[in-house]
Amino acid sequence: MNKTFLIIIILTAILFFGVGVSINLYTVKQIISDSSEQKTSTLNFMSENEIQKLIDIHSLQDISDKRSMLIQYIWDEEELPQKIPDVVENNFQDNLFAEIQNLKQITKLETISEYSINSISYLFLPENSNNKLVIYHHGHDGDFIKGFDTIEYLLSEQYSVLAFSMPLTGTNNQPVIEHEKFGKIKLSSHNHLPLLKTNNFNPIKLFFEPITSSINYVDSNFDFDSYSMIGISGGGWTTVVYSAIDDRISNSFPVAGSYPLFLRSEIKNIGDYEQTDLNLYSKTNYLELYVLGASGNSRYQLQIFNENDPCCFSGNEAQTFDYLIQEKIQDIGTGKFEIYIDKSHNEHKISEKSLKLIVDRLNLT
Repeated sequence: MNKTFLIIIILTAILFFGVGVSINLYTVKQIISDSSEQKTSTLNFMSENEIQKLIDIHSLQDISDKRSMLIQYIWDEEELPQKIPDVVENNFQDNLFAEIQNLKQITKLETISEYSINSISYLFLPENSNNKLVIYHHGHDGDFIKGFDTIEYLLSEQYSVLAFSMPLTGTNNQPVIEHEKFGKIKLSSHNHLPLLKTNNFNPIKLFFEPITSSINYVDSNFDFDSYSMIGISGGGWTTVVYSAIDDRISNSFPVAGSYPLFLRSEIKNIGDYEQTDLNLYSKTNYLELYVLGASGNSRYQLQIFNENDPCCFSGNEAQTFDYLIQEKIQDIGTGKFEIYIDKSHNEHKISEKSLKLIVDRLNLT
């Protein structure tokens, strides 16, 4: 009897201990979960209603007016400029791409802007083509050769590719300019560019003019069914702004490219001069750029963020505005906007998973 009673006491003690451990583990999980949610929310101090009020677009006419305002600010012109590249080299040979599959030829394009600042782009034409063009824009860390895997994959899927690097990066030059007030300066950083601004020249155009001139060239020499655009990091930012400016871009896929300014309390998310040009974003803020980039017949924007990106725009902050953008687009007319949070890796890149998702979306158009 005593032995049986002792066994019952021991089993009861084990049961309560197990329950206690489970409760404690659950509590720990809740703390981790709550901590994660708290970390996410600390970047956003805006209510849903306050975020909605930032989007001052209510009609198709508003979209047209905003786009015209952007073009006027960037180029001081009423319409996109008709400029074409200053140099065109057909059948250009580059050994870095010599072994790439399904590549018929490369056309090298060079656009030269004020202060002799140049931009070199490659137009990759596939042997077997689906007659669709994808613009690939790399970011701050160098030449578009670093996007080799993306370019190769797109070519394998029979897309033509027009590849760009950002100003002053990669094979693009870094000229020495002479400033009236500050002397001779080598332009090695985007943060040097505001020094060039005058009443007749806005340096922000250096990020977009090469794309416009290259598309103008393509328009005149080819008959592609559609233009889409992919960009990583600073190239993702370029994709956001350029797709808002030029509605020839049907589908846009910025990867780790931008957050609205109200989500940028972390230093790593602030970015270079072009990301925080208040003269630009006071005319059309980031949320409005997203609306412009996705609005219109057969237009689509998928923004991709790497959840564990060591560089910038990590986490799931984009979920604070994604459905608001889509609601706005639906209220105005046509177009589609989506957000995808990539959890498959811990790098600042376009992952294989994201690239396949992009091509899946492209193949639907």
